[in-house]
Amino acid sequence: MKLRDDARWALVVPTSMGVRITPENRQPVHTSNRYLMQATSAESNVASIPSHLGLPVKVLTRFVEDSPISAFIKADLRARGMDYEGPDVPQGDAWGNRHQFNIADSGYGGRAPRVWNDRSGEVGLDLDIADYDLELLFGEEGVKILHLSGLVAALSPKTSTFCVELARTAREHGTVISFDLNYRKSFWQGREEELRQAFHDIAELCDILYGNEEDFQLCLGIQGPEAGGKSIEEETELFKEMIGRIREAFPQTHYIGTSLREVVSANQHRWGMILWGEGDFNVAPLREIDVLDRIGGGDGSIGGVLYGLLRGWTTEQCMQFGWATGALAATSLHDYAAPADEAQVWSIWEGNARVQR
Repeated sequence: MKLRDDARWALVVPTSMGVRITPENRQPVHTSNRYLMQATSAESNVASIPSHLGLPVKVLTRFVEDSPISAFIKADLRARGMDYEGPDVPQGDAWGNRHQFNIADSGYGGRAPRVWNDRSGEVGLDLDIADYDLELLFGEEGVKILHLSGLVAALSPKTSTFCVELARTAREHGTVISFDLNYRKSFWQGREEELRQAFHDIAELCDILYGNEEDFQLCLGIQGPEAGGKSIEEETELFKEMIGRIREAFPQTHYIGTSLREVVSANQHRWGMILWGEGDFNVAPLREIDVLDRIGGGDGSIGGVLYGLLRGWTTEQCMQFGWATGALAATSLHDYAAPADEAQVWSIWEGNARVQR
């Protein structure tokens, strides 16, 4: 797989930005009155890894004109080293455009995390390629990797079309395309046939596919193992077999991966990863990690993998770095990882938590 060497942008992600509010001190939502608010989206979580490590990243999105939430989101993206492009559209009346709200309880011990998404009327429902100069972006400036998420692709019929057309344009200009399938039952309900076709159209253009076995089965119709009753070791072997079927269905794909997670408690997980790339399987066996907030671990993992590919690393190095950036995300109150430098990430992989002075 060859990346463009004349590209201005290392990574471009289309997304619908919103805000996430989380109770302080890992308390439940229904009993809390103090919250942390952050700007959020799964796709900007992925982009956070290369942006914090100094690579040029651009976010394609939409904003609500004169909205203080939009101003908050723009400031956050700038602080995280991300450029952004997208129209400011009028709110309309009180029932008009707005940014999504994600309300998250991080859980504690045996009390599991709970997440409530409030996405009605969000401004990203109308993402449209007409709002962006794609010839300038992909042709003149150039993009090494375009990363797409199934969350955006399934958000609305408009965003499905937007993602397909964006991928086709990127492909025409030699941009590598990554796709994290991110199946969500609530997004797909009543739209299964329509979305299955859109996801298939995107996957046929992709160099990198990421997701768990449920994602590949439900989004792309790939035969997978039956759910339940298996050890993580058995699931790992079955997923490796499934990768063979994915490769048959999408032979142009160079990398296929998944994160592995076994939940001990809300505070402790066993974390692993599989990454097939350039004909080689690499497996990071499950290792215990401490968890402050689990949300965004998968996004952190693929962000680390993409960073490794942008740096020209081996598949094994990409997998190791992705494992560690996913684990790093779990140490943050935010739902993204913000690595200080590569050395911090490699220390996590090596299990070295000794103080560094």
